[in-house]
Amino acid sequence: MGSKGISILFPDGNAKFTRMTDSAFHDLGLDSICKELTSDAKERKYITGVISNMTEDADTARFRQEVFADILDLSQLRKKITELFERLEFMKSFGSLAKKTEEKLGIWYLLHRLDELDDYIKCVEAMRECLSDERIRSRGLIRFREHINGIYEDSCFAQMRKDISELKLKASEIRSVTIGVNVNDRFEATSMGLISVNSKPFKKSGIVSNFADALSSKGGIKDDNEWNGEMRYHEIDRSQSGTPGAIFQKGMGFLAMQTTGAFVDAKVRQTIVNMPDDDGMNNSTFYFEKVMNKMLDTLVKRLSDTLSKYVDVAVINISRLIPEFTYYIRFAEFIEKYSEAGFAFCPAKAVSGSECSMNARSFYNLRLALSVENAGDIVFNDLKFDSEHTVYILTGANRGGKTTVTQAVGLLFALAQGGINVAAKSFEYVPVDCIYTHFPADEDKTIDLGRLGEECVRFKQLYADCTADSLLLLNESFSTTSFEEGYFIARDSVRAILKKRVRTIYNTHMHKLAADVEEMNEQTGGAKASSLVVKSDGGKRSFKVEVAAPEGMSYARDIAQKYGVTYEMLTSG
Repeated sequence: MGSKGISILFPDGNAKFTRMTDSAFHDLGLDSICKELTSDAKERKYITGVISNMTEDADTARFRQEVFADILDLSQLRKKITELFERLEFMKSFGSLAKKTEEKLGIWYLLHRLDELDDYIKCVEAMRECLSDERIRSRGLIRFREHINGIYEDSCFAQMRKDISELKLKASEIRSVTIGVNVNDRFEATSMGLISVNSKPFKKSGIVSNFADALSSKGGIKDDNEWNGEMRYHEIDRSQSGTPGAIFQKGMGFLAMQTTGAFVDAKVRQTIVNMPDDDGMNNSTFYFEKVMNKMLDTLVKRLSDTLSKYVDVAVINISRLIPEFTYYIRFAEFIEKYSEAGFAFCPAKAVSGSECSMNARSFYNLRLALSVENAGDIVFNDLKFDSEHTVYILTGANRGGKTTVTQAVGLLFALAQGGINVAAKSFEYVPVDCIYTHFPADEDKTIDLGRLGEECVRFKQLYADCTADSLLLLNESFSTTSFEEGYFIARDSVRAILKKRVRTIYNTHMHKLAADVEEMNEQTGGAKASSLVVKSDGGKRSFKVEVAAPEGMSYARDIAQKYGVTYEMLTSG
């Protein structure tokens, strides 16, 4: 969830999520799409997590679709939010907030932090104005707008704005500080403290009177400890010989300020700081910061605690939602880019308890958009899942588009449930609890069990994991053995799938399996399997699918004729 329960990805915390496996994510080509969305590894990881964690809760899908519609349609809103979040993220990553909290914070660091908090306040105000757009319709963004308004109108935020404004004003007026040093009868420093913080700098005078002159002059030794500004100030510049420490010690006569002195005990050393004697003017600022921090230790801690409290309100709660907004924004940029190139997209419609659990019209494989130069080359298909078509046995020519269609259906569900517009002209569906894939494994994963053994073990686990609410996609499963052995395993697997009523597409070269669907339907009852064919026209691949009987070995004949290896063609010469 987002900040204190506020989220634009999750309507509430009641939905149950199941994570899609990394192999399924890869099988669907989602990793390629995520790489196209962003080059930022952190963003890709987050987007992958959102897409991979699936829920059958239709309201979650609708909630996300509403937010995505606002982000996609309101391009100026998207642009402004992106700019604001980039500012927040930059300040969070590289500003004073990145400083480790256990480090002791100096006064100058805290004053700099005031500027950053002022920027955060301005971001909140700008975001509030941005979200006031009356065209916003989604529950997620309306809820976020109410959250921002709540922060803005909260008395704590109002006090923060007032405090920061006053502190910034006062901090900007600091031009000098007056330091007092207490000494004992041997003129050794016993303690030091801050007398005043001044809005005006000390004025430069010619040559500073030496300490003896100061003591002998009228009123040289005062009866009280109030600063009256009568003592003259000597400005140290680079043209003068000696370091600030040396001038302070020798010119003013405060020899006891050195912590190395024989007469300075440990207690005194704790209250004073050595002057820098090696870097000249460059170290003067750092020296005075040490002095200031030591004398203002309590004030610094109080200011730090106050700012930390405000940071939680102004920064942390809002910045937690940056990844969620980024998720929608990256997809919106992607869809906008490919829509302008001529590719078709539509908002998906999630339904509950429908007799038809998927109806996809004019859909295509989104992954093709990454490699096809001309959107006009895309082939569209129609397909539905219902009580008469729960399992499809998809057959067709090699390289005819079987895997492309299988993958495309998985992408429709994955992106629709992520709230993203899908690659179709219309898509209505009942959400799945997860997508399971059984694609050929890499060679190195089959060494111990062999290819067929690995396929069987993996399918058994997939079957145990999937439910009647899942989507199961099989790609040439059990094809690594002889036809007889593969067909026996495949037939039993399909019958088991029908019994469990899992929405399935099984693309295979085993045409006999598709030809036996009627017999398998009679044996299982309830859910039904259908033969789905990638059509060919005179040996040319159309990449169009339709529910029909398998075309048998005619594909092998087409391939043989294409490459001249029929008996007649081989023996004619």
